[in-house]
Amino acid sequence: MYHTITSADLNFFESLLSDRCKSDLATREAYNHDHTEDLHFTPSVVLLPQNTQEVSEIMAYCHAHNIPVTPAGARTGLSGGCLPIHGGVLLSSEKLNRIIEIDEKNAQVTTEPGVITEELQNAVKAKGLFYPPDPASKGSCFIGGNIAENSGGPKAVKYGVTKDWVLNLEVVLADGTIMWTGANVVKNATGYNLTQLVVGSEGTLAFVTKIVLKLIAHPTQTLLMLVPFYDAVQACEAVTSIFNAGITPSGLEFMEHNALRWSQTFSGDFSIEVKDTHAAHLLIEVDGFDAEQLMKECEAIMAVLETYPTDEILFAESEAQKNTLWSLRRKVGEAVKAQSVYKEEDTVVPRYALPRLLATVKAIGQKYGFESVCYGHAGDGNLHVNIIKGNLSDTFWNEELTVAIRELFTQVIEMGGTISGEHGIGLVQKPYMDLAFSETGLGLMRGIKQVFDPKGILNPGKIF
Repeated sequence: MYHTITSADLNFFESLLSDRCKSDLATREAYNHDHTEDLHFTPSVVLLPQNTQEVSEIMAYCHAHNIPVTPAGARTGLSGGCLPIHGGVLLSSEKLNRIIEIDEKNAQVTTEPGVITEELQNAVKAKGLFYPPDPASKGSCFIGGNIAENSGGPKAVKYGVTKDWVLNLEVVLADGTIMWTGANVVKNATGYNLTQLVVGSEGTLAFVTKIVLKLIAHPTQTLLMLVPFYDAVQACEAVTSIFNAGITPSGLEFMEHNALRWSQTFSGDFSIEVKDTHAAHLLIEVDGFDAEQLMKECEAIMAVLETYPTDEILFAESEAQKNTLWSLRRKVGEAVKAQSVYKEEDTVVPRYALPRLLATVKAIGQKYGFESVCYGHAGDGNLHVNIIKGNLSDTFWNEELTVAIRELFTQVIEMGGTISGEHGIGLVQKPYMDLAFSETGLGLMRGIKQVFDPKGILNPGKIF
């Protein structure tokens, strides 16, 4: 189906990029994986453009010669979205790493896709501005990857996900055409929303070269508490009760016992007491500009929590302790990976169904004989289910486990949820897309893909 890269193709790429065209085996193998399980697919060549025009010339050449192109950022994804499963070109955004302009008057920032998310946040914070989406890997992931996957994170419960902050995108289409998808305005009712169509499309429709994001004033105050529960399902039940009391935290995270314990072991930080009787913890943050108002919100949260059997609640007394708590939460994913080979399912349901979701996960695990460690963005109903391989056989892991995952996703759909909240579909979730969409819905998506990329060269083999 696709053209195999030849020496003539490499000569073209080298003439365009010089030493930013990498075809040696060591480099290609360094780019053959992301953070998805233990999957590896080696590209034929790695290209590192540093401006939009170079991306355009690469795409035009690949389109003319039917060469598959896999866009890639920091490769921290968890669904295999940037794995070059058909070889060809891996097109990296890492040299497109400039913050072009911070527009303080309009509270906007224009950036290239290869900027690390946390570095972007820090740059606008220095101007008193705030870009809220904060995926767990914010210290290493690229803002372009966040666009591709419509990333979320703990702050999504109050501030929304990546799509809620994107105003406009400069993109390069499959044939090399350069275009902007919208306008740098908050309101835009001009035709189809191409900007939002590209956000979350996982590099299958276009390569993003510039991003315009809206910003808000950075909150000056935060309060943070860690709440130990004796029962994990009751911890999930408390989440809805907090919202029903009229409080919207800026973060509301759930961690099962082993999630926090493994994170402590991984980080070497045992400053927070985790007892054997603690089945789960909620990490609850409120933010704003008025310290007195935040204390009132914490008091209201405490009143809700008094109706549940919890152990002593820890209030972070300093910025250092806040950082410790958030660091432990953010390192859970790495800690699980260090513990065992695992599969992570990014389930999401309406918030009220979260207790049922957790109970369902555990019941299916018992039925099929696997252990799971769960954590996630409880305020969004987004539960990351980490299935631990441990001593399970390779046959079970590669064949029978998919039956259990399909059963889990089927029940997630019945609860009104879906199969990915923020990690995307990519390679590993595409076998389950028939559960989330009818053939009509999938047909419309395939039609959109065909319009944007008629030769199917952009990130082939993903989503469908």
